Amino acid sequence: MQTLTPAPTGLHGTLAVPGDKSISHRALMLGAISEGDTTIHHFLTGEDCLSTLGALQALGVKIERQGETVVVHGQGWAGLTASAHPLEMGNSGTTTRLLMGLLAGRPFQTTLQGDQSLHRRPMRRVAEPLRHFGGEVRLSPQGTLPATIFGQPLHAATYQMTVASAQVKSALILAALQAPGPSTIIEQLPTRNHTELMLQQFGANLTTAADQRTITVHPAPHLHGQTVQVPGDLSSAAFFLVAAAIVPGSNVTLTQVNLNPTRTGILRVLQAMGASVTITPRANQGELLGDITVSHGPLRPIQIGAAEIPALIDELPLVALLAACADGTSEIRGAAELRVKETDRIATVASELRKLGVAIEELPDGMIITGQPNWALQTSTLTSHGDHRIGMMLAVAALKAHQSLTLAEPEAIAISYPTFFRDLAQLKGEER
Repeated sequence: MQTLTPAPTGLHGTLAVPGDKSISHRALMLGAISEGDTTIHHFLTGEDCLSTLGALQALGVKIERQGETVVVHGQGWAGLTASAHPLEMGNSGTTTRLLMGLLAGRPFQTTLQGDQSLHRRPMRRVAEPLRHFGGEVRLSPQGTLPATIFGQPLHAATYQMTVASAQVKSALILAALQAPGPSTIIEQLPTRNHTELMLQQFGANLTTAADQRTITVHPAPHLHGQTVQVPGDLSSAAFFLVAAAIVPGSNVTLTQVNLNPTRTGILRVLQAMGASVTITPRANQGELLGDITVSHGPLRPIQIGAAEIPALIDELPLVALLAACADGTSEIRGAAELRVKETDRIATVASELRKLGVAIEELPDGMIITGQPNWALQTSTLTSHGDHRIGMMLAVAALKAHQSLTLAEPEAIAISYPTFFRDLAQLKGEER
């Protein structure tokens, strides 16, 4: 159990958040299939990224880590070799889905398994499109882990995606790199493009059309090791940005944060709802970077639709919290993808915010939230449901309470942000 305390005088100060989770995963994988060393600075040491690191080591890749610096000694595609045991994915959907694409074209068989939560998450969304490229992945009858990948030669394909998912897109790109000719992948809506940007840095030939939805991938038999400076994770920064927006008296600056336009939906939401947001651009290396300052202000309700969801998918629990603090009724729709995250995030957000006295109605693909300045607390015990983002959202919500609360299963937060409570205490002016 973790004790959650209010912040009666607000949050103040400047903070550098951990490295971007999505980019840390991808830097490891691209380093593993490249020729020569890849050095990764500001690597996220959360459990999900360590699952990727461990899986690649089990596949024969030599990797050294000292704190937040990682060196991957890549030996090209041939440097990946069969593991003697099933690969352990932990709770990481990114590791699982990207490895399906990466290993689909390797000449050996691999089995992936994970924790109880990961074994509930849908994997047909990757396995089925991989078949268009000649890949073969065998799943459980429910379409979940364990997954066995029967590596074999792949072929080029044109594929129209049926879900808006950067993980699925990235898996298909990694498979297409191993085909003998160019492939085309067409998205429903533009999703985060970290894989495309980083592959270009490593020497791959792929292009994105003007519509931002059509990606052409050419074979990449030789990639070359790089130095990767991982920016601060906007999804981690978002918890403190929202905290500053909802807690009176707050003013918080997060430094060197990733400002990739496919990830900045939460900033647009904060601005639309009336929070004070200042962005100071910084020099960048492939990804846009900047410092973000947010201070408290009266919040307006908001309407979120399907077109905005891809750039907001990880932050939607926080959007629900912002709506709970706004003056009026907000709606989130087109977000059915939340049902198949680490938890059913529509159900868990609704059940936990109701404990705080928030009026919230579940929809099949979203929520209707009636905001109010003061909540009528129903219980003092909240739970993360084993979901890192739900746990952090509740810790932020508790800052507005008038008494201490407790959080069950706080250890889930270490999946993406091991130092979250230490950093929160810093902004509250507490010694830890």
